[in-house]
Amino acid sequence: MDETARHSIYVQDLKDPPHWPALSGARRTTVAVIGGGITGLSTALHLAEAGTGVVLLEAHQPGWGASGRNGGQLNPGLKYDPSQMIAKLGPEAGQRLVAFAWSSVQQTAHLINRLGIDCDLRLNGTLRAAARSADVAGVRASQQDMAGHGMPVEWLEPAGMARLTGHDHYHGGFLDRRGGDLEPLRYSHGLAKAATAAGAVIFGDSRAQSLTREGAHWRITTAGGSLIADRVLVCCNGYADGLVPGLKKSVVPVFSSALATAPLPAALSEKIMPGRHVLYESGLVTVYYRVDAMNRLILGGRGPMRPVSRPSALRPIARHAYRLWPELASMGWQAAWNGRVAVTTDHLPHLHQPAEGLLTMGGYNGRGVALATAMGRALAPCLAGEIEAADLPLPLSPLQPIRFHSFWPVGAHATIAWSRLKASLSR
Repeated sequence: MDETARHSIYVQDLKDPPHWPALSGARRTTVAVIGGGITGLSTALHLAEAGTGVVLLEAHQPGWGASGRNGGQLNPGLKYDPSQMIAKLGPEAGQRLVAFAWSSVQQTAHLINRLGIDCDLRLNGTLRAAARSADVAGVRASQQDMAGHGMPVEWLEPAGMARLTGHDHYHGGFLDRRGGDLEPLRYSHGLAKAATAAGAVIFGDSRAQSLTREGAHWRITTAGGSLIADRVLVCCNGYADGLVPGLKKSVVPVFSSALATAPLPAALSEKIMPGRHVLYESGLVTVYYRVDAMNRLILGGRGPMRPVSRPSALRPIARHAYRLWPELASMGWQAAWNGRVAVTTDHLPHLHQPAEGLLTMGGYNGRGVALATAMGRALAPCLAGEIEAADLPLPLSPLQPIRFHSFWPVGAHATIAWSRLKASLSR
């Protein structure tokens, strides 16, 4: 486990971390899944439950990447509003994706309850906040669009936002009652254990070093062994490497960073997010936060484009917290960490089919916990050969490397710095 992952609050909470051994020797399976995040684990689980042979290879341990380090928010939907999505894809495909994406939290909650995964699941709702007066029109338009599609979203004036957050810095927002939160690393481990119990075989510390077509099958090699599979899913997201040509350069890996306090004192616990909703800000710089089941404030946003493990590296995020709740300045931070989020240029998840029997899935743009769970359920029958990829709720898209890819992280860092300055001047 790298320095950053080791310092997450979720790893600190583990008393007896589970461990999956490395692949050794030669094996044969129907489906191989490369990547042990939520997408891969959900896919492996649903394949195994349906009786399809599946082997999952993870370069580190299940839940090591963004799946086990994220802010723990379950946010319904996509970056686009429903009407925008339908206009973009057409009535049939657009409506199908809208129904799928906006039901992803419900699908995730149903799975957790069915399997009895202990991950502090709560469905108290998601708040989207207008951090500046200039953001109000866009946030209100999103709320109205969702309400027009029959979704349970309620507009809140500044006073309403203040009651639910414990501060008066927002210019409005809305509550989506379908949202919620969970502890993501325990959730990832719960998926892995459930998949194993259902018959999936999971190997940790087994980075896929090569992927080659051999007749009607695929051969995957690792440092300790090899795997032959009829069909393969690659779902490494922000940690994609050169295994599939062009995949690494089809997304921009942006670091998302987080801070966590110790359990809040009683007075602060009652003041900050009293209804235990989760929140993300709509503005130039996205900040998200929640108070977890242990009464710790977990707050995150874009940070340095390098691994971090000390609170001092995330001063802009800490200053944001102190601006909202000045009382926090005397508490300090218990943990600081970050990880890579896969961002796509069109802000949509990407499903690719580079070759016969090979699918890739990723690019959740920071909304991966629920969407990845639902996508795993959807991908399983396709990888089992029961349906075609064209029948999936997310349309196939061509695998296209981003032009001038090496400059995108630099541009993202500069944009974050400029956006922070602009936001501070426009509040």
